[in-house]
Amino acid sequence: MKAGNVDATRNVKLVVEYDGTRYCGFQRQKGLPTIQTELETAIETITKTYSHVTASGRTDAGVHALGQVVNFRTYARIPVDKFVPALNSVLPEDIRIRCAEEAPWRFHARYDARWKTYEYSIDTRPVPSVFTRNFVYDLNAPLNLEEMKIAARFLVGVHDFRSFASSGGSAKTFTRNVRKLEITARDDPMLRILIEANGFLYNMVRTIVGTLLQVGLGKISAEDVKYIRDARDRRLAGPTAPACGLCLIKVDYGDGK
Repeated sequence: MKAGNVDATRNVKLVVEYDGTRYCGFQRQKGLPTIQTELETAIETITKTYSHVTASGRTDAGVHALGQVVNFRTYARIPVDKFVPALNSVLPEDIRIRCAEEAPWRFHARYDARWKTYEYSIDTRPVPSVFTRNFVYDLNAPLNLEEMKIAARFLVGVHDFRSFASSGGSAKTFTRNVRKLEITARDDPMLRILIEANGFLYNMVRTIVGTLLQVGLGKISAEDVKYIRDARDRRLAGPTAPACGLCLIKVDYGDGK
């Protein structure tokens, strides 16, 4: 591929759904099963040429996605609407392409993303369902939802989220804008925590969930969350919630897609 030769290649955007249970995260890792490896292998099988896949974000091991967005460049002349059935025919059953479209040459799934929405699911029943075990955190404990909602308000807006970031991340700044953090019990006792932000730090969502659960369990107060936020000290926040309950719902690029 020659840089700038926009007539010779295409930039294809995919929306991907996957069950992350058996994968070691999105990013390719030598000798380990990852979503990126499976996607790149499938694309090479269909197009007969290797293409690097770029994602909106690298989900961790065991994390799922309903609306992960990726892009790749290719010389292949396959009609864009044929990528969905072609790729799905060679991908494993726990990864599916939901849609494909031609993207502008400069489109970048990661750098062009404006907002990302994650949802975390918690089952508080004494006996969890075998059918949801890979997609929810089985807590088996009553929670004070009203206190959790009060605590959640302290995390909405532009803040330094250093207290909710695990070490090992590559972020240059800890400031993020959380424009939505909702706690709902849609199918009681199934609890959902939805969080939308312009970006997330390493394990930020799962640490926020773990901290809110500490409030719900009565181990800390809602007001404590404000103190934890401003302290910028990860040691004060709650534990990192298990990966199985987390799902990337959608990525917004400011174009309604």
